[in-house]
Amino acid sequence: MEPLVDSPTRMANIKSQKKRNIQNEKRHQRNVATKSALKTSTKGVHAAAAAGDADAAKTAQLEAARALDKAASRGILHKKTAARRKSRLAKAANATTA
Repeated sequence: MEPLVDSPTRMANIKSQKKRNIQNEKRHQRNVATKSALKTSTKGVHAAAAAGDADAAKTAQLEAARALDKAASRGILHKKTAARRKSRLAKAANATTA
């Protein structure tokens, strides 16, 4: 992915705007990394559920739910998006125990 700061469409002349562009790029990279980690933790729950391992699924689900809550509190995900994803993960994890 190309950085937003060095693109020709974002050539700022004002010092504060240059700083803002750098800050936005750092935040963007951090948010992308967090979203990627969320996807990985979600896949772990689904993989454990597909394997039929109820304990691993429940453990992975708790970790993923905690990560989703953190992302929502930091503004990376909307609160209701995190709640919806947590609900779906819990549903998948509980299906292995039933």
